[in-house]
Amino acid sequence: MFQLIARALNFWRRVNSTEEDSKQQERLLEDDTRLKTVHGVVTRFCCEYGLINESICFSSDAVNGNVLLKVGQKVTALVEEDKISHGLKAVKVYAFCDNCHGDGSSSSQTRVLIGRITSIMKGGGYINHTTYFTLGVVCQGFEPYQGDWIEAKVLNHPTTCIRKAISVKPLRHKHVHEVYITGFYGRNGVIDNTIFFTLDSLKLPDGYIPQVSDVVNAIVVESTQSCYFWRAISITLVGRWK
Repeated sequence: MFQLIARALNFWRRVNSTEEDSKQQERLLEDDTRLKTVHGVVTRFCCEYGLINESICFSSDAVNGNVLLKVGQKVTALVEEDKISHGLKAVKVYAFCDNCHGDGSSSSQTRVLIGRITSIMKGGGYINHTTYFTLGVVCQGFEPYQGDWIEAKVLNHPTTCIRKAISVKPLRHKHVHEVYITGFYGRNGVIDNTIFFTLDSLKLPDGYIPQVSDVVNAIVVESTQSCYFWRAISITLVGRWK
């Protein structure tokens, strides 16, 4: 009698388990139907976020293989509707490389890139929003700042489309001698009414704090900073106007 009862209980447990597994599969299938495959082009990309076809947002975490995308990059994305904003969001992005060929070649290629630093973060930054660099590849004596124009050697891997700078240096630089500091506000200042500087990225002699009317020598690099086109990366005091 007890064996018959035990067999009956096991039977109903298997039936219930099968029904639960079936319901779970149905829920998974319903979730999959919410995802749509979209072919498009990256139309915006800044730091860790971007847009596909100007309407689908994505984060760098969603990009397959940590490929560094660029504006104009062809992609395929798995897209869902955001429950909060009701906008479209890519949960996975796969990049296509225009330079990829079907000959199986995987050799890396380098090219020279002239561009502007568009963002700086801990340990590195981006050139033209698309090409990443680490501070370890920046030439000695140059501390990059957003807006600086640079020349970089970029490594392109044809099978993964990874674009990474292997060297970075200022596009143009020059020395200026015996010029006046004509403005200083908070941490930013101006030399000779034409050269921007910031204490956030400036080499100074020990103990020296810039003041208006100081006569200085400076090393400057080409940089776009509001209405200024040069940025001082180093200042040395020559004398103070009395």
